[in-house]
Amino acid sequence: MHRPEDLSVTEIPVTDATAGPYGITAGPDGALWLTLAQNGRIARLTLDGEVTEFPLDAPGCQPTVIAPGTDGALWFARTADHRIGRITPDGAVRSFALPTAGCGPYGIAPGPDGAMWFTELNADRVGRVSATGQVTEFEVPVTGGMPSAITIGADSALWFTLNQANAVGRISVRGDVTVHPLPTPAAGPVGITGDDSALWFTEIAAGQIGRLALDGEIKEFSLPDRTAKPHAIVADGAGGCWFTEWGANRIAHISADGEIVEHDLPTPSSEPHGITVGPDGAVWAALETGGVARLGA
Repeated sequence: MHRPEDLSVTEIPVTDATAGPYGITAGPDGALWLTLAQNGRIARLTLDGEVTEFPLDAPGCQPTVIAPGTDGALWFARTADHRIGRITPDGAVRSFALPTAGCGPYGIAPGPDGAMWFTELNADRVGRVSATGQVTEFEVPVTGGMPSAITIGADSALWFTLNQANAVGRISVRGDVTVHPLPTPAAGPVGITGDDSALWFTEIAAGQIGRLALDGEIKEFSLPDRTAKPHAIVADGAGGCWFTEWGANRIAHISADGEIVEHDLPTPSSEPHGITVGPDGAVWAALETGGVARLGA
């Protein structure tokens, strides 16, 4: 395995700056899939740079976070028109309306039950959508908490950030919710990812990365630049994580013991958002200015 400090960054154009690449994930077809939040499209990017765009039925629907489902499709939140979208690798698109008006779906992740689980920014709820589109919603016992990103943990529960409640939540597949307050006031947690023993999350307002063990113990690691605005995060498979620094134009790595390595992006103010480990083992980040960054050997 290559050391994080030995990797280099390249940028690949995907679309124009008005499209706003936001979420990114690795698909079951060996390609990268992105949401184009500003023009209502989903993009597929092959490892050799071929781009295909798939328009959605509502250009203003604002697709944000995207994740692979257990059914071989990609699922994504449509934050502006309050739907959950589904696209197959060959480009067939469907969407499902959510019961709560104005709920603002955002984070989405596959659950251990074969369904997709998602957060509702505006409604203090976490939702579940089956492969056939049946939706169930569960209330979070925090008013105005803004449930944000969500991921599966090693305990087969779903864990999610509460951006405005300064906490991380856990929900079982039965809908039981536990809330873990953070030590740092007004930390603003956003991204979250799980490894085999803990949850890692970003604190966008505090310039820190947090680690939450399954037993509830929380550790926080300060970034060299506390104004870097860490946003999305993904586990590296070796005990550490990669994350985007939206406010500092960087991709960074944190080891299991808190050592941080940062990589500047070539284009100034490229606004890195979503991040994933690609099918080639490299780290890929969506750049709101119209491209992706690849960090690899």
